[in-house]
Amino acid sequence: MELNTAFGLALKQIRMQQGVTQEDFSGISSRTYLSVLERGLKGATIEKLEQLAGVLNVHPATILISAYLIKDSEESYQELINRIGAELEALKMPS
Repeated sequence: MELNTAFGLALKQIRMQQGVTQEDFSGISSRTYLSVLERGLKGATIEKLEQLAGVLNVHPATILISAYLIKDSEESYQELINRIGAELEALKMPS
């Protein structure tokens, strides 16, 4: 699956689970732009990702991790979290 498509599905899934409407994003983007993102026609910038996450009241990484779990469906949540933790540790990044 394309990353933009997986991102769009993750964004829509989180939005719906949080009970947030497309109109609730009006302070940061138009309904049309949000629809384009959710359909995977465009990708979000890192700044836009942060804004979207703010409206959804989640960490931006939550949206990205959700997108990668959809994109790479053979990798489980725990496997992905373990991999990210190990990579951050190897890079000497705070975890």
